[in-house]
Amino acid sequence: MRIGELAALVGVSTRTVRHYHHLGLLPEPARRANGYREYGIRDAAALARVRRLTELGLCLEEVRDILADDAGRELRDVLVELDADLARQEEAIRARRVRLGALLRQADEHGGLPDEGPVSEQLAELFAEMARTSATLPGPEPAMAAKEREGLALLETITSPGELAPVMATLRETFAGPGAMERAYEVYALLDGLADAAPDDPRVPEVARALADCLPRRLVAEGATAVESAMEREWQRGVTDDGG
Repeated sequence: MRIGELAALVGVSTRTVRHYHHLGLLPEPARRANGYREYGIRDAAALARVRRLTELGLCLEEVRDILADDAGRELRDVLVELDADLARQEEAIRARRVRLGALLRQADEHGGLPDEGPVSEQLAELFAEMARTSATLPGPEPAMAAKEREGLALLETITSPGELAPVMATLRETFAGPGAMERAYEVYALLDGLADAAPDDPRVPEVARALADCLPRRLVAEGATAVESAMEREWQRGVTDDGG
């Protein structure tokens, strides 16, 4: 039979047969006097076996190893390895579906997903509250609010859950009280106004105080202590340098 008849019998294309010849998966029969290849039942059986092996998920290189006379592995060993690989793929697919399910729930519960998504459920809730607050305020959303979300989404991506946990705890504490998100948006607007301001702009202290008022007292106190410690270290370094 001709190559087209062989391909039709086994259920592949003639291009596939030629490709298998090129890779050495299927021996190429001798050509007849008219220049055409002549295939027999043995060729059809060999081609059918290649098809069955590829349908199991084996790559062509693995199929070639199995078919080779000096194959280093038995067919069973290859199939065991293939089964383990498929099990790993199944586990990865299950994990992805769990993540997709969580995102779909976010979309249903919050009326859509944030532009910065996909993000965790915690950030999705925060971003949804920001969107609700912004919708109640006149004018466009402050650019600083969008930058805040972008920064948090980036932080969640590049840090481990353990490192992110304190940040999320602080955020929950910051926005826990009544009117906290509205005050934060007032500060976002003030920060937008300082986008091109000089460091000595008289508005800077005012905005700094407004920002500090939005933060948990604990965080402000810790920040002040850190600043004082840094100033003390710089003073001591200056004294030592002068004394030297």
